[in-house]
Amino acid sequence: MKDLVYRTADSYYKAKQFANENPEAFWADIAGNFEWHTPWDKVLEFDFLTPEVKWFLGGKLNITENCLDRHLKTQPNQTAIIFEPNDPSEAAQHISYSELHSRVCRAANMLKANGAKKGDRICIYMPMTPELAIAVLACARIGAIHSVVFAGFSATALAARINDAECSILLTSDGGFRGAKVTPLKEIADEALTSCPSIKNCIVLRRTGQDISWNPIDLWWHEELEKVNDVCPAEIMDSEDPLFILYTSGSTGKPKGMVHTCGGYMVYTAYSFKNVFQYQKDDVYWCTADIGWITGHSYIIYGPLAVGATTVMFEGVPSYPDYGRFWEVCAKHKVNQFYTAPTAIRALQKHPTDLVEQHDLSSIKVLGSVGEPINAEAWHWYDKYVGKHKCPIVDTWWQTETGGILITSLAGVTPQKPTYATLPMPGIQAVLLDNKGNEIEGETEGILAIKYPWPSIARTIWGDHERYKNVYFSAYPGYYFPGDGALRDAESNFRITGRVDDVVIVSGHNLGTAPIENALNEHPHVVESAVVGFPHDIKGNALHAFVIPSTEVSANKLAEELRALVAKTIGPIAKPDRIQVVRGLPKTRSGKIMRRILRKLASGEHDSLGDVSTLLNPEVIEEIKKNN
Repeated sequence: MKDLVYRTADSYYKAKQFANENPEAFWADIAGNFEWHTPWDKVLEFDFLTPEVKWFLGGKLNITENCLDRHLKTQPNQTAIIFEPNDPSEAAQHISYSELHSRVCRAANMLKANGAKKGDRICIYMPMTPELAIAVLACARIGAIHSVVFAGFSATALAARINDAECSILLTSDGGFRGAKVTPLKEIADEALTSCPSIKNCIVLRRTGQDISWNPIDLWWHEELEKVNDVCPAEIMDSEDPLFILYTSGSTGKPKGMVHTCGGYMVYTAYSFKNVFQYQKDDVYWCTADIGWITGHSYIIYGPLAVGATTVMFEGVPSYPDYGRFWEVCAKHKVNQFYTAPTAIRALQKHPTDLVEQHDLSSIKVLGSVGEPINAEAWHWYDKYVGKHKCPIVDTWWQTETGGILITSLAGVTPQKPTYATLPMPGIQAVLLDNKGNEIEGETEGILAIKYPWPSIARTIWGDHERYKNVYFSAYPGYYFPGDGALRDAESNFRITGRVDDVVIVSGHNLGTAPIENALNEHPHVVESAVVGFPHDIKGNALHAFVIPSTEVSANKLAEELRALVAKTIGPIAKPDRIQVVRGLPKTRSGKIMRRILRKLASGEHDSLGDVSTLLNPEVIEEIKKNN
């Protein structure tokens, strides 16, 4: 792809200057690398106050033609996806661009035969198999809007997402392999569908072979494929047509369905993928994320395939059958770029280094980190044992809402600095604000904000544009506010310091505290609860729940029941590590819970609580400290 990649620091800094001075011309140059049915009339229209953002107005395209069809002309036999199964004794699959195109078209025809059409929402609740990637691309092929739900979420969480988007089809599986466990996905889906009237068909992939119940709307994936061929012309989409909805936790109870659109998202994911990882033809790239998260959407499927890359999909977990699995897979497939989360790195560094050293990792050229800021100890372990001090580490900052990586170094092109995401990508105008919303310059700490749109910014929250405005654009008018604070050093490098709202990043995943509190409060013996994050040596942060019971109860029994309740309502990922039964919560005289104080107490910082004179009930602090 011409004009897409900066291989030298000089070209990078020139691009940055050009992007700042002529942002529309900069993005038009990059968008010109893709195949459009109709060129755009106008590069950008935006107003951060409304807020409205539109890119490549009037442009017509289909993202799957850019991810699949155009590569058939130049590299049909190139491997598109390497599938590494959960069980290492099961053979890996190498799927060429030609085969992937055929399978996507067949799956797209399967969806159409079952009533799917442009604009319909299709929910995907599947394990990390090639069919998950195929399902995503099949939706995009016919212009249906996909909503992938992580296959670790509960029936309640799945139903909430199906109902919010009014999905008409659910794609799921009999079960999913994950380490030594088998997740009963069909059973969970059946429970969810008891309260999802919009679902007309449920198409089931056979993966585990376990016994499942069968309902009138159920159809077998393999049987439905047999009824269709693999010729499926791509639906021509407007640049601003929705491509997918992906739900992310917010600081209020209801998950936010972030909407990403066809044109801008394609342009930015391809541009950022190739630059950040310095991908070159015939490289093998592996992102260990699940496609249920934005990292999987952008940097397993769309970004890599849009540039004709070979991308690895891994069904398993880093600890199965032992803690050397990641390195065994890297050696087996001669991985060149490896992208994972600090949580995984911290878990792996607790085990003997010979689990790393027994594998040949000489193919690795680039290491990446995603999901949360990486701590110094994990960074240096990653650098020493995996990278052998020879591989640049890209510490990437971005969000579900941003669609792609915004702040990072470029591998081997720009300087890296441990624990710092470093510099905004060319085309990204990041600033720091004070509490009043004024931009602050130089070496300082403040609130991170973006002052100019980029192509992959989420356009809205599905069905609730007012909430989109309130969450991201109302706190600091004229800026996109991501909810994070940051430090900036003398060289303008950014270090993300964490959330400034009621969202906790656990194992790289944003968990809003409000939905967890809502789940806890559903328990008949809970009067009130408050959930905060505290530092955790593997997860980065973990959750501490303070719970006021309605009667005298066994604290251990209540904690057990509450963890089960949260797992059922949201998913195991949201279970609090600690549940502390208390008689009261520190509150202001207006009744607001002082979470700042609870965060300090949960972290063991008992001597730095600050001013507590404004509390209505300061005596509860001593009681919490005693039982902490």
